[in-house]
Amino acid sequence: MVKHPKEHALARRTVLAIGAGAGAGMVWGTAGRAAADGFRGPREQRAVDAEVARLERGLIELRRDIHRHPERPGQEQRTAAVVATELRAAGLEVTAGVGGNGVVAVLRGSRPGRTVAYRADMDAVPPKDIVGGGPAAAHLCGHDIHTTVAIGVAKVLMRLRRQLSGTVVFLFQPAEEALTGARAVIDAGVLERTRAEEIHALHCGPFPVGQFAVTSGFGLPGQDRAEVTVTGPGAPDAARRLAAEIGALATVAPPQTPADIERMIADAQIPHGPLARFVALRAGAQEAKVGVSYRCWPQERYEEVREDIRRLASSYPGAEVAFPSDPFPAMVCPEGDGDRLARHLRRTLGRGAVNVLHSAFPPFSGEDFALYLDRIPGTFTFLGVHAPGAPITTAYPHYPDFTPDERAIGVGVRAMAGWLAERTDRPGV
Repeated sequence: MVKHPKEHALARRTVLAIGAGAGAGMVWGTAGRAAADGFRGPREQRAVDAEVARLERGLIELRRDIHRHPERPGQEQRTAAVVATELRAAGLEVTAGVGGNGVVAVLRGSRPGRTVAYRADMDAVPPKDIVGGGPAAAHLCGHDIHTTVAIGVAKVLMRLRRQLSGTVVFLFQPAEEALTGARAVIDAGVLERTRAEEIHALHCGPFPVGQFAVTSGFGLPGQDRAEVTVTGPGAPDAARRLAAEIGALATVAPPQTPADIERMIADAQIPHGPLARFVALRAGAQEAKVGVSYRCWPQERYEEVREDIRRLASSYPGAEVAFPSDPFPAMVCPEGDGDRLARHLRRTLGRGAVNVLHSAFPPFSGEDFALYLDRIPGTFTFLGVHAPGAPITTAYPHYPDFTPDERAIGVGVRAMAGWLAERTDRPGV
């Protein structure tokens, strides 16, 4: 496997920063301790670190339990029950059955402050969405880690509640893979009822463990679909020709090799680079019908692509174009909030802990966290889960060999507990 030089260097810094020991018990390196010692924010980061160290072994075991019991979108009953049990035992106010199998937990600090939400998705990847297909649903997108990190953050902040200002609302969301869970939770009135002022989330990403990638002003593309029906003699042949013509609208191709993935990751970190604008599109013909699915960046390009599809279809007499629904919106993270998070992470974890993305990742399908960000500001940040020396596909969601480094759990809890405590204590800026 060809390693990108920058990624190799980051991986080496990660090993130096957090230690090479696998399994439970995060070893915080000298650089990490120095950063924590220098943190003089509203919450003492060293107290957060101490709680994470005490909880980490149990959190890793919790993740392994969730991992062994993957549940399809909308079927997360067991996972939701585990989440609710853990949070009630920790002392949070818990409401289950929100928007289906969603769990909402509220943690109130002992001092006045702001209300901040944190979202974790719980469902597993259905077989059809696994790269190359799969025999059953599996946790190949890291939602088991997302859920575990959120539980860890809740437990840490609950232990430090006497020092905590404001309120943290934890949203454990169902059905993200189906892009229906966020809408269900929002329609249940959670944001209005809790009066959350902002919302934050982590997602496993193909960056070295110990690293984060912030998405200031960027995020993930939405998605759109089209159906074209060709009529007349020779319709199947015409449909195949039209599918090829529509397929040529794509400006990027899905990565086929580990080297392609690593190149894409590097390109996404280049300002105004090759992924600043793209169309990722698939078109296939079946009999006289052409099915099209595509993702664009920026999201304004969806209307352009729709017009291109109509134009190409118009050269086939009698062809009918249909768009089953409006495009699912892109997830665009506010620039200022992402910049503030980057500063927080550098201050608490060290300057080398932060990568900055300047485009979206084309292979990702939609991310329904976009619907929360349409309502309130927030951040969506990639948590590095790539183990040193492992193939990049072990850290890239939806690949069948996705095997995230479990040490990322402690890193994520440490970062997000400090960040949420800071945000609840800050004025609304």
